[in-house]
Amino acid sequence: MLIRVICCVFLMVLGSQAVVAQLPDFTEMVKTNGVAVVNISTTKKARPAAAAKGMPKNQQLPEGLPPEMEELFKHFFNNPDGGGFGPEDTQSLGSGFVISQDGYILTNHHVVKDADEIVVKLSDRRELVAKLVGSDARTDIALLKVQATGLPVVNIGSPNELKVGEWVLAIGTPFGFEQSVTAGIVSAKGRSLPGGNYVPFIQTDVAINPGNSGGPLFNMDGKVVGINSQIYSRTGGFMGLSFAIPMDVAMNVVQQIKTSGKAVHGWLGVQIQDVTRQLAESFGMKKPQGALVSKIIPNSPAEKAGLQIGDIITEFNGQAIEKSADLPPMVGMTPINDEGKLTIIRQGDTETIGFKVGLLPDEEQKTPLYKVETKPNNKLGITVADLTDEQRESLENVKNGVLVQDVETGSAADAGIQPGDVILRIQNNVIRNTHDFDKIVRNLPVGKSVAVLIQRRGSPVFLALKIDK
Repeated sequence: MLIRVICCVFLMVLGSQAVVAQLPDFTEMVKTNGVAVVNISTTKKARPAAAAKGMPKNQQLPEGLPPEMEELFKHFFNNPDGGGFGPEDTQSLGSGFVISQDGYILTNHHVVKDADEIVVKLSDRRELVAKLVGSDARTDIALLKVQATGLPVVNIGSPNELKVGEWVLAIGTPFGFEQSVTAGIVSAKGRSLPGGNYVPFIQTDVAINPGNSGGPLFNMDGKVVGINSQIYSRTGGFMGLSFAIPMDVAMNVVQQIKTSGKAVHGWLGVQIQDVTRQLAESFGMKKPQGALVSKIIPNSPAEKAGLQIGDIITEFNGQAIEKSADLPPMVGMTPINDEGKLTIIRQGDTETIGFKVGLLPDEEQKTPLYKVETKPNNKLGITVADLTDEQRESLENVKNGVLVQDVETGSAADAGIQPGDVILRIQNNVIRNTHDFDKIVRNLPVGKSVAVLIQRRGSPVFLALKIDK
């Protein structure tokens, strides 16, 4: 019995040692690469407030004030810097890393945005004033330069080789705690976030907090594969969802900034959305995939190439498009004026379309809708109305469509149609007015999904509508 117990204990010890042996050891990686990670502090100088202008120094204080109020008034009126009513200088902290021995440093755009002074603290405790070479808000990348030589640098890796489930490590300055090291795994790749359509983010569960922004994300080979940029949080702190900018995106921006002083992005000129299971059925597809075109921007490369609303883009330059978020980064990283090829599905047929990559312009301003007279339609449970000429002009010159005024329980509500939506197309049929709408709706098949193109708050989107028996 005693021998059996000893054997069990021995096996448990061996098992625990085997588990420990399988865990990664980051010590050498941190020792080698930590010296190239820097702390970045920025200062935004206070702008004189109107209320502070002309504020007299050594202002006579009111008599009979309580001691605590007297001290408060002294702080504001007898401040040797001219009074305390103006805003104070603001400071922020972030991270970065050295990418060349002659002083080029990479960080996030939001870390140094609007800064009047940028100070970089190196691992050897030196503090150097940095110059902003250039930055790009769309990818959240900024390139800095300090006057120094022989600096330790990181090795740049390929995020394309990164695998979900792989160990990764971050070094940065969370909450001002310099050279903090955290580790985790890659949770997902190619994540699309609001406002970040041109970045296929790397999602990890590495603990990232305020101050980590701009710091490097290392793979197990000690190479930087991403720049820690964002977290998803309901508290402001780490909740297990961190997002890093892939290094191929970052280095593309760096090269452009070094060459021309700014970054530009390729542009196709479409608005797209995912193909859901219901939409795939309405388009006669075997499975949901690709980027569904819901709008063509006037005078864009897409319009010149003959792309049409309802086309489903399945490949760009031979690369498969599984979901709509795959397309913008591919086009965005393609040089301006390069020739691109799109494989599309149009009304069940596969075609190839060539186009010349354009320059991404600024975002368009959206215009709200106005109310008009209504015309009921009970089959879908909605009330629609013709658009006036003024409304068509306010809706970015929409030439066709009917305005949804009211939505009751029924097929339209189940599809997600809302008051204020403009219905532009139903199953590839253009809706010019309420007469067209009534005619097409009367002939809709029962029990089959059909694609409905609407415009909502200035943006077109396809919905899948099914009329129940």
